[in-house]
Amino acid sequence: MALISVTRLRVRSFIYLPQFLRDTVKSMRQAERGIGFLGGRLLVNAKKVFWTITSWKDEAAMNAFRTGGAHRSAMPKLLSWCDEAAVVHWNQESSELPSWHEAYRLMVKEGKLSKVNYPSPAQVLNRIPAPEPSRLERTLKPAPSD
Repeated sequence: MALISVTRLRVRSFIYLPQFLRDTVKSMRQAERGIGFLGGRLLVNAKKVFWTITSWKDEAAMNAFRTGGAHRSAMPKLLSWCDEAAVVHWNQESSELPSWHEAYRLMVKEGKLSKVNYPSPAQVLNRIPAPEPSRLERTLKPAPSD
């Protein structure tokens, strides 16, 4: 069994983009070094939209990542930096990452909007635009163990 986590964030202003990107890189490094991290992908879309898919050994591993290090430091900033935010988690037999299409389908079906201080009209209406193919995609891999 693996826990799959999908997030979608939209940065509300270019003013926040440099800080957001810095924190994103730090969080990606943290994930890759995290105990129980099985793999992931980051997709950057137009209009400052960032999608992630990560696979974890279990919920405890994902929660340790979420509540520690760079990710924990970034989370409170997202309230002001983002105007759209959503997340979905599910368990599946395989640690294989789903396609972006499947991740989106489950986000719409079972996902939850996250609190943001300045919600966009789409966030208010609970509309989650689909991910778009992009050359800006990165695969995340667990760091080799010593």
